[in-house]
Amino acid sequence: MYQRILVPLDGSTLSEAVLPHAERLARALNAEIVLLHVDASPAPTFDPHESPLAPEPEEVKIMRADEKHYLKVLCIKLENEGLRVTYLLRDGMVAEAIMEAAEIEQADLIAMSTHGRTGLLRLLLGSVAEQVVRQSKIPVMLIRPTKEEIEQALK
Repeated sequence: MYQRILVPLDGSTLSEAVLPHAERLARALNAEIVLLHVDASPAPTFDPHESPLAPEPEEVKIMRADEKHYLKVLCIKLENEGLRVTYLLRDGMVAEAIMEAAEIEQADLIAMSTHGRTGLLRLLLGSVAEQVVRQSKIPVMLIRPTKEEIEQALK
């Protein structure tokens, strides 16, 4: 049924709430997990003199190294539990990058957490999960973090 499960992560404990669900599904179906992190920050080609909010190139290198390390650590953990895992780093608009990665990687399922924002926060920040559900040509499994996970993330 599902051979490749794309799991977008933003580095937060809330986004990681989907991992136990994706792990169980991957184990049951002998599927591969593809971890994805999308860097939505401005591209390093921006001139910091023209755009004062753009990160300096050295800061971008450090961020990318941290993101790569984060995904590698998760991959090792999951591989040690007997799962097949790879990872991807992408830049750009998050929902679009998720959709593009799903197509390129030939994912059968996108498994992701929703941060559960409502009201004004959702209006201001939008919902990546909602955009993915609306645009996806493949099934999307959304996991809402538990109350305990949300409280832990806010500490």
